[in-house]
Amino acid sequence: MKIILFGPPGSGKGTQAELLKEKEGFYHFSTGDLFRYEISKESELGNKVKKYLENGLLVPDEIVITVVENFLKDNYEKKIVFDGYPRTIPQARALDEFLFQRNQKVDFCFLIELSEEEIIKRLTARRVCQNCGAIYNLNFKMPKVENICDLCGSNLIQRNDDKEEVIRERIITYYKETLPLIEYYEKKNNLYRIDGNQGRDYVYSEIIKKIKR
Repeated sequence: MKIILFGPPGSGKGTQAELLKEKEGFYHFSTGDLFRYEISKESELGNKVKKYLENGLLVPDEIVITVVENFLKDNYEKKIVFDGYPRTIPQARALDEFLFQRNQKVDFCFLIELSEEEIIKRLTARRVCQNCGAIYNLNFKMPKVENICDLCGSNLIQRNDDKEEVIRERIITYYKETLPLIEYYEKKNNLYRIDGNQGRDYVYSEIIKKIKR
C-alpha cells in the first residue's frame, strides 16, 4: 500500500507518518532523509543535491526523481507513507509511472486541512532546544522548566521559521505549490480531506478508517 500525506505547515503530517510507521508498519518516506543519505555517501548524485541545498536552491525535479527512484527500486514492495513527496506535477507523474510499471499505484492521498489561525497558533508556540534539537510546544508539550530543555538543560529558542510573518509566507507558498497536486489527485478519485483542526487522534482515526475498509 502507498499513501501520500499533504497538509500545510503545522498540520502534523510527520506525526501521522510516524504513527503509521509505529502502529501499522509503514515505511516513513522523507526526501530530506534520502538527500542526507545520498550526501553522506558522497555519491555523484549526493554531491549534486548538496550543491543545490548549500546555495538555498530547490533541487530540480529530474534529480529528485532519480534519488527517489533509486530508493524505490529496492523498496517498492513495502508499505510506504510519503511525507512531503511529491511536490510537483512532474514528480507525481513520475511516481505514478514507476509504480504502474510494477503493477502498483498510489492507493490513498490524505489532505490534512487546517485553518490559517490554527497553523499560526501551533507554529508560533513551537520552541526548539538550541543544543539537542528537541521540540516543544507551549500549547500542549511544555518543558518542565520554562524555556529550558528537559533532556539537556539548554535554552529553548523560537526558530525564524516559526515567527508569524514567516509562517504567513510559508502558507502562501504551500498553497501555490500544493493546489495543482490536489487537483491532480482529485481527478484520480483517491484524495480524501481530513479536518486537521480536530487534533492528532481524530486525523489518525480517519486515515485508519479509510485504509482498513
